[in-house]
Amino acid sequence: MTQQVAGAPPKVTATDQFYRAAWRWHFYAGLFVAPFFILLAVTGMMMMFIGYFGGRDGEKITIPVAQNAQVLPVSVQADAAVGAVPGGAIVEWLKPRADDNVSVFRIRNGDTQTMVAVDPYTGAVVDTWIRRSGWYDFADGLHSDLLIGTTGDRLLEIAAGFGFILLVTGLYLWWPRDRGALSVLVPDLAASGRQFWKSLHMSVGVWLSVFLVLFLITGMAWTGVWGAKLVQAWSTFPAEKWDNVPLSDDTHASMNHGNLSDVPWALEQTPMPASGSSAGAAGTQPGVPVTIDAVADLAVRLGLDGRYRIAYPRGQTGVWTINQDTMSSDAENPFGDRTVHIDRFSGQILADVRFADYSLAGKSMAVGIPFHMGLMGLWNLVLNTIVCLGVIFLSVSGLVMWWLRRPKGGALRVFAPKTPEHLPHWRGAMIVMLLLSLAFPLVGITLLTVLTMDYLIVKRVPLLRKAFA
Repeated sequence: MTQQVAGAPPKVTATDQFYRAAWRWHFYAGLFVAPFFILLAVTGMMMMFIGYFGGRDGEKITIPVAQNAQVLPVSVQADAAVGAVPGGAIVEWLKPRADDNVSVFRIRNGDTQTMVAVDPYTGAVVDTWIRRSGWYDFADGLHSDLLIGTTGDRLLEIAAGFGFILLVTGLYLWWPRDRGALSVLVPDLAASGRQFWKSLHMSVGVWLSVFLVLFLITGMAWTGVWGAKLVQAWSTFPAEKWDNVPLSDDTHASMNHGNLSDVPWALEQTPMPASGSSAGAAGTQPGVPVTIDAVADLAVRLGLDGRYRIAYPRGQTGVWTINQDTMSSDAENPFGDRTVHIDRFSGQILADVRFADYSLAGKSMAVGIPFHMGLMGLWNLVLNTIVCLGVIFLSVSGLVMWWLRRPKGGALRVFAPKTPEHLPHWRGAMIVMLLLSLAFPLVGITLLTVLTMDYLIVKRVPLLRKAFA
C-alpha cells in the first residue's frame, strides 16, 4: 500500500487530471461563448416582447370599431394601401388578428418594402413604415448575423456549437459523484465568495441544460452551414408529393425578406408550384376572377381563422399563397400550420401542405422554432424570459468566478486550469469531440485550429504559455 510522504504535494489521480482537462475546455468554451450568449439572450427577449405586444409586423395596432360595422372587401383595402405608396405593388396581405386590429399590406417599391396599416372598416390608412427598420428588425439582425452578414452567421454558428461543448463539460464537472443530486439542483445560499457563485452557477446550469439544448438546435436550424447545408437540405418537404403539378425554378425561400422568414422551415428549400396548367384540386369559385377577394373567400371556406397571410403571385407563373404557421407568428398552435398554393389563372389548389405532411425533422422544427421564439402563448413568453435571464446569469457568473480566482497582481493571465501532462481517458474524450465535430463542421474546424495553435504556438512562446497556463 502506497503512503503519502509527509510534506509531499498531494498525489494527482487520473480522475483529477481528466477533471482538470474538462475544466480547461469548459473555461475556454465559456470565454468564447459568453459574449455571444448574452447578446442572443438580450436580443431574443427584445423580439419576444415587441412581437407579443406590438406584433412582428406591427399588425397588433388597434382601432375603434363601430357597432355593426362591416369589413370592406380586401381589394378595397388594398387599393387604399397602394395609394399610400405611389408606384408600389402589393406583395402580401396580413389578415387582422382580431376585430379591432388593422389589416396590414406589404408593398414593394423597388428595393424598398413598406408596411401599410389600413382600417378594414373604413379603408383609412392608419400608419405606414419601412419594413426591416424597427427595433424588432434591429434585434433580429443582431440575433441572426450580428449585422455583418455571412461572417456573423458563421461566428454565431461556431458559438452555438461550442455551447454544446460547454454543456457536456459543464455537466461532467458538476455531476454529483460523491454527493446527492440535491446538492446540484439546489444552490448553497449559505456559501460565500467564489463558492456561492459556483453553487448558483452549477444549479442554474443544470436546470437550464435541457432548454439550452433545444434552443441551440432550433437556433442552428437557421445557420448557413449546419442548418441550410446539412439538416434542412435533407429534411425539406418533398415536392414529389405534388403529383402532376408544374414546379417553378424558385423555392419557397424566395418569399422570405431578409432575416424574417415568411414560410415554414420545412418548405424553404422546396420548389414553388407554377401557375398555367389544368392541374390541381377545386379552389376558388368557378367563373369568378381569381382576385384577392376570391382567394380570401377560399381561405374562409378552408377553415382558416385568426391571422393568416395571402402572398400575391410573383411573375407570370407565380401563385397565390395562403399561409398560416406558428413560426411566422400567425398562431399559437404549430399543429395547425397550413400552406396553400393557388393557380393564379384557374384558381385551382396546386398544393395544400399541413403539419402532418412535414418530415420528422420538419415537424420537430415546426414546434421547436416557435417555442424558441416564444410564440406559443403567454406561458412560452414567460418561460423563455426565465431561460434568457438564466443564460445571462450563467455567462456573468462564469466571468465573476474567473475574476475571483485570478492571480492577484503580476502579469495579466487568462488563468485557465493547466493542461495535464498525462491525460487519462483521452480516447473517450476524443470520441466525444469527434462526434461533435462531425455533427457541427464549423466547430470541428475551430477545434482543430485551437488545438493546433495551442500545440504549435502557445506552448512554445513563453509569454503566451504563461498567460494561458
